[in-house]
Amino acid sequence: MKKLMVAIVTVLCLVGFNARSFADEKSQMTGEKTEMQGEMKEKTEMKGEMKETKKKMKKPKTEMKGEMMEKKDEMKGMQGEMKGGQ
Repeated sequence: MKKLMVAIVTVLCLVGFNARSFADEKSQMTGEKTEMQGEMKEKTEMKGEMKETKKKMKKPKTEMKGEMMEKKDEMKGMQGEMKGGQ
């Protein structure tokens, strides 16, 4: 009878320790999860910054396109003058 009781107590203790270690691991996992969420927020902030810089880069590009179109029109006008003058 003593052996049976000792075996039962041993099993219950092992189950209790396993449950406790499982709870510890789960709490560690939730801590890691919050860290990962923080990293994801940083990445989204960086993406926002990248979009802003892209917008800033596009503005000069469109301005340059406008200037190029003006110069192209000027060149066409000069070619027309040269052809008309002959």
